Amino acid sequence: MGALFSSDVFVAGESGYHSYRIPVLLQAADGTLLAFCEARKFNMGDPGTPDNQIDLVVKRSFDHGRTWSEMQFVEKSQPFWSAANPAAVLDRETGRIWLHYLRCQPGRGSHTGRPGTTDVANLLTYSDDHGRTWAQPQDITACCRKMEDASWRCTVTGPGGAIQDSAGNLLVPCWKYEPFEVFVLFSQDHGKSWQTGSFVPGSVNGNEGQLVELNDGRILFDFRQEGCDHRGVAISEDGGRTWSKATAGQEVTPVCCGLEAVERGSERLIVWSGPKGPGRNNLVIRLSPDDGQSYTHEYLIAMEAAAYSSLEAMGSWSAGILWERANCQYLTFTFWVV
Repeated sequence: MGALFSSDVFVAGESGYHSYRIPVLLQAADGTLLAFCEARKFNMGDPGTPDNQIDLVVKRSFDHGRTWSEMQFVEKSQPFWSAANPAAVLDRETGRIWLHYLRCQPGRGSHTGRPGTTDVANLLTYSDDHGRTWAQPQDITACCRKMEDASWRCTVTGPGGAIQDSAGNLLVPCWKYEPFEVFVLFSQDHGKSWQTGSFVPGSVNGNEGQLVELNDGRILFDFRQEGCDHRGVAISEDGGRTWSKATAGQEVTPVCCGLEAVERGSERLIVWSGPKGPGRNNLVIRLSPDDGQSYTHEYLIAMEAAAYSSLEAMGSWSAGILWERANCQYLTFTFWVV
């Protein structure tokens, strides 16, 4: 039980990039692991930061995370543009990987995008060969927000956290600004079209979220809350279209956390990852045997600086974690078994 091995996937300074942030982990239909992130060219700043450029990149592993391929570009940005916030989901019925992300113009980000414009655009691409190549991206901004809303600056996907539910629907956690609120973007036709669900009531300070399907088919939404020392949690009984009022979840500093279900036969656990604190330090795994109502076991993964993390189930009772380590000097993969 616990972490079996770790490998550093991205290292600050490699390939001429200042740093790598915003990890997203996905396992393709053939077992290939995909590690997506933002390659931040000149500084560690978010999209819209002056004098920075962010490219969207991926590495692949064919041996369950022990070794990784050379870096490849999903989108290589124009000078001082940003390709950011990946959220990937595998369609189990078709084998296609759908990838949502943002394309931001110079100087434009979540707080500086202009309502009614595509300063911060929602892009969608896909891969039919397990992440080796990617289709020409489509601009689906108009599907992701109300362009006529004079305060809605942008819709931001994930990062990570997208799922396919047992009915075959694709669901992507999203947040909007301004103000902060969370909702789900969903597709009922294997990615041909996308719709927005309702905002989570009481999520006025919510953003970066994760989704997991519960045993009875309901959807659990676990999301970051600004200015709070705990996550926000809500439940949907209709596939992400509407939500219960947000309640308090895990205690954690504002950060992007992981959420995933792992199974062994008929047994099932909800796995949550995040920094125990203080601040963005000491990465832990917490396990819930009761569909996220309580987390009864906690395991320390690393006693050091740890920020964002992404979880992916990898077979019987096991998961991979891709996480920001040592003040974002590394994006590290850890293989963990219950």
